[in-house]
Amino acid sequence: MGLSGLMLVSCTGDDGLAEAVSELRESAENHEFAGDALAEFPLTVTAAEPVEKDGTATVELSFDWDIDGNEWAYRVPVTLTETDEGWNVEETPELSGLGLKEGETIEVARSYPERADIVGAGGKTIVTEREVASYGLDKSWVEPDQVSDSAARIAEALGIDADEFAARAEQMGEQAFVEAITLRPDDAQSRVPDDFFDIPGANAVEKTMMLAPTRAFARDVLGTVGEATAEIIEESDGTVAAGDIVGLSGLQKAKDAELRGTPSIAINAVSGEQSRELVSFEGAKAEPLATTLDVELHNRADRVLSGVDGTASIVAIRPSTGGVLAVANSESSDVFANATSGQYAPGSTFKVVTALALLRAGASPDDVVTCADTLTVDGYEFHNFPEYPDAKTGEISLRDAIANSCNTAMVAQADRIDDAALQDAAASLGLVGTSDIGAFMGSVPHSTSATEHAADLIGQGRILVSPFAMATVAASVAAGATVAPHVLETAEASAEASEAPEDSADGSADPAATSAPAEGAAPLTAEEASTLGELMRAVVTDGSGSELKGLEPAVSAKTGTAEFDDDGELATHGWMIATQGDLAVAVFVADGTGSDTAAPIVKELLAAEPAA
Repeated sequence: MGLSGLMLVSCTGDDGLAEAVSELRESAENHEFAGDALAEFPLTVTAAEPVEKDGTATVELSFDWDIDGNEWAYRVPVTLTETDEGWNVEETPELSGLGLKEGETIEVARSYPERADIVGAGGKTIVTEREVASYGLDKSWVEPDQVSDSAARIAEALGIDADEFAARAEQMGEQAFVEAITLRPDDAQSRVPDDFFDIPGANAVEKTMMLAPTRAFARDVLGTVGEATAEIIEESDGTVAAGDIVGLSGLQKAKDAELRGTPSIAINAVSGEQSRELVSFEGAKAEPLATTLDVELHNRADRVLSGVDGTASIVAIRPSTGGVLAVANSESSDVFANATSGQYAPGSTFKVVTALALLRAGASPDDVVTCADTLTVDGYEFHNFPEYPDAKTGEISLRDAIANSCNTAMVAQADRIDDAALQDAAASLGLVGTSDIGAFMGSVPHSTSATEHAADLIGQGRILVSPFAMATVAASVAAGATVAPHVLETAEASAEASEAPEDSADGSADPAATSAPAEGAAPLTAEEASTLGELMRAVVTDGSGSELKGLEPAVSAKTGTAEFDDDGELATHGWMIATQGDLAVAVFVADGTGSDTAAPIVKELLAAEPAA
């Protein structure tokens, strides 16, 4: 740990000594005396004025390390000797100030505290250490020739890939416990057969893991934790070691450093099996990560979706603050993180966007429009949904056209709204913006033909949105301004939320909840939002959302049925967006319709009594 033969040389005299001291200081600051283990830590070295006497000079070097925010400071006196060639320093293990003995090297050991919880609105615990059990094969309990058979039986009992598990079991050591699956106690009751432990070598190891209250609870937002991968270790610059528990996805990954807290650090001198501590710093557990998620509402959303087969999602946002309250997906969803990353045509829910563009073009809800049975644009015939009421065809108000979701009436307005106007309206309602969880916020591209432009007005064409994006549209209408949804709580937002009445939807959104719309689009005004709210209320009182008419507080909504080609067959997805007091929701159901499939889910969600 000395100078490794480095000779500091300069001209003789005072200038030569100053140059030698400067070179000595720079060499020390560049970690040349400290070894690779300390190279990750910033070091500042300063040199006092040298004291010269009889051909030697003594200079005191002050070492000031930044050890992950902890200061480690000490001083080292260094003697330089003047020769005919200049000033030099004799090689010495003390030059680094670490007091290393012959054969010792530096080792840095980090020990992290317990991972911090993730909490929801009101400080309610969401993710915390919860009991689980790992089920698998204990190879120490069976003979080598039993391993393959036992592994296959265990895999079959637990419903996992038998070939993969058996191959993995064969590769591991003779005393290894080969994990097949980790389950919560409730899941184990239905997943693990009563005779599981009759299989030779079958065992369960109890432990704890950082988990949400249920397997489905906001899993695409919260993410998961697990042992650090080789890639994570390599990218960590030494802060993550093999076996460390880190965030692998979602908020757990994005906020991993905050959730892991401050590690205890020990800098040791190591020689073989011997180790002695040079300095240590105590770590600290992180504060819980606060989110806006509402535990009660999210559990309700999960219960509602538990009865839905296939892919379905619910997203709920508080308009006054922009806080995301629920991001729920059905257990049988075919699309991972569908609520935030699913990309679908919005169907007639997009008519709220079209209505805003029409208002900006000078239209009013009382304007008369024509709702024909069909309307042809460049050879393509547009039609209304099969159950469209005959009484609402012909000359009707724009309000009735929105309320009953007349496609042809909206298509007939194509000449009044160009692509730019539609894109501007979409951005004003929060589409094609950004979110703090990386949700897909929509795509409203330029149309390529008159037919496609007409289709865009009714949420078809090439327009794509996610359930999260459409919940943002509803929230913006309720808030009276473009809402910027967020899932991470702030002290300011929390204070505002605690003061806001539960049924407030008067356009008085917290400024922190709103944002300028994407790409410089015109801000949504309170007057525009109020008119859109009236149109959505008419959907419930006089139109396709009548199933929600009896709910209290009153609900405003917009249904949507989006058509798409499914291997040559016409299929549909069902949508509904709704607002109720200071709550905005979007519901999406694959292979459904707005009125018949999505609306009952919204009704059950908004009418349900809070969980006991």
